[in-house]
Amino acid sequence: MPHVQPCVVPSNSFLQKYKEGAGFADCYCIEVSAHVTQEKFIAAFYTSRLFKLERTLLKFLASKPATDADASRLAAGQAKTFSAWKVEAQTASELLLADFTGRTRSWLMAEQIDSPSAATRLYFGSAVLPRNSTGVGKQNMGFIFHALLGFHQIYSKSLLRAASRQVQAR
Repeated sequence: MPHVQPCVVPSNSFLQKYKEGAGFADCYCIEVSAHVTQEKFIAAFYTSRLFKLERTLLKFLASKPATDADASRLAAGQAKTFSAWKVEAQTASELLLADFTGRTRSWLMAEQIDSPSAATRLYFGSAVLPRNSTGVGKQNMGFIFHALLGFHQIYSKSLLRAASRQVQAR
């Protein structure tokens, strides 16, 4: 099975504006040997077992519940919110969500690969916007961001791997 790899944020993607900004943005991708639509990818991502753990935490810790049906509506472009996120932008190939604090973004994209066999590159990226420091007008990412960055990287790869397995199992 292919591995999740860090990759460059595609230049024409919704995530690119955050990569060029003052904050942080990352991007991971994996190639799967199947034709995967954006809708199928979004549904698989947000209904994977791993993401369901995050949904459970958000339900109890932030009062932001979501169901598999909510994920399906989001995937179909029929929802403007999902748990702790609101849709910032969505097309047939991309989804960009902003969290309820306005500081983080989650981005998904499915891209068909030109090859003899049906293949799709699945992308998952995140962006974190800096916060203003009090009194000096400077922006910084904050201690918690730096403390959790390693966990974030492992978790992001795990989420994308879980979604890729799910789309291939369907």
